[in-house]
Amino acid sequence: MFKRVLWFVLATCVLTAAHAHDIPADVRLNIFFKPAGNKLEVLVRAPMAALREVDFPKRGPGYLEVSKADAALRSAAKLWLIDSLDIFENDARLPAPRIVQVRVALPSDTSFTAYESAMANLNTPPLDDHLDLYWNQQFLDVLLEYPIQSDRSDFALRARVDRLGLNVATALRYLPPGVETRAFEFHGDPGRVALDPRWHQAAWRFVVSGFRHILDGTDHLLFLACLMIPLGKNLRWRPLVVIVTSFTVAHSITLIAAAFGFVPDALWFAPLIELMIALSIIYMALENMIGSNLPRRWIITFVFGLVHGFGFSFALSESLQFAGDHLLTSLLAFNLGVEFGQLAVLLVLLPLLTLLFKHILARRNAERAGVIILSALIAHTGWHWMLERGEQLRRFPLPNLDAALLASAMRGLIAVIVLGVLVWLLNGVVRRWMAVSEENAEDKNIQ
Repeated sequence: MFKRVLWFVLATCVLTAAHAHDIPADVRLNIFFKPAGNKLEVLVRAPMAALREVDFPKRGPGYLEVSKADAALRSAAKLWLIDSLDIFENDARLPAPRIVQVRVALPSDTSFTAYESAMANLNTPPLDDHLDLYWNQQFLDVLLEYPIQSDRSDFALRARVDRLGLNVATALRYLPPGVETRAFEFHGDPGRVALDPRWHQAAWRFVVSGFRHILDGTDHLLFLACLMIPLGKNLRWRPLVVIVTSFTVAHSITLIAAAFGFVPDALWFAPLIELMIALSIIYMALENMIGSNLPRRWIITFVFGLVHGFGFSFALSESLQFAGDHLLTSLLAFNLGVEFGQLAVLLVLLPLLTLLFKHILARRNAERAGVIILSALIAHTGWHWMLERGEQLRRFPLPNLDAALLASAMRGLIAVIVLGVLVWLLNGVVRRWMAVSEENAEDKNIQ
């Protein structure tokens, strides 16, 4: 009995491995999207290795018989490409297209660098049957034609092509009439992409992106938790508003600066920022354990908010291609989405902290112990992140001390000085405003 079970397990593993091996690891699609008059031409190139479960006519050890492959190629185009592309005109999904042409292309073919050369190659005679072409080493070029109302319509694309491989990259070029070509490059399924978005379409996409990013960013959530733990013991709204606002303003500054290119583009910069984010978590957790100073905490939060803003910018960099002509609107919308995410976290976290400190730990006079234990757990997590990210940073060589680096450092120093002066000027106002909160809280306690 045991041997039968063992053989069954081994056979299952072998079959699973073989099936997984059939799925290509890296797949790259090239798509041209050209509306003209009352028709939309979509030209696609896909590696044939990704077009599985299609019985291509073969000879010998797997050579493709091109002269007999037209029906199989059209079937592959229908199964793997047409069924994976949802195209919208003015928010209405277009009907299934007509397959105008299919052609097998060699792996060495470079015609898809431009629309004109890709079309010219598609209309050349098919490859000769005497060529020994392994079917899964070639490209499939397909020309699709969709009926449309006008080439001036608003078009959108949903490319559900992530099933073609483990890692699928798509290079999309949109060629509207009378306008410069728009280039997109995305991985997997990016959702519905407006090819020439209106401002409200871009804004909504980035609001959603910002909201999702803050909820998926564990390091940002732990930093927020560190900020909120001392307030859970004795919740006061003015310090909460000041601290959250300072974090918001700070990460908005660096996020916008990064989007407009006012940051280093060196490879070491991203891992350095990730390391500093881990350090910010450790510092805030240790400050909670030692004893936080609320009147100056907004300054520390502002400084670390600048660092976290760079972290947001790394997540946003690939998505900015979907902003169209609305870069600033998209950046502000992303920030708005981040704020919505933070508010959602606060609405969940603050009641839980209040319940813990005022109704559970207060009965045992253990509020201080609760702050220390929660902060220590967060510091422990931040410590491991710091070690991992520090190791990643060590893989990059130190920057060369040249004129470009000195100029960049000088610009950064000027920005730091300007921000430092503004913080110093605001500090007095903030302290007085928060002092009123302290006095009101003391009056309530006396009453």
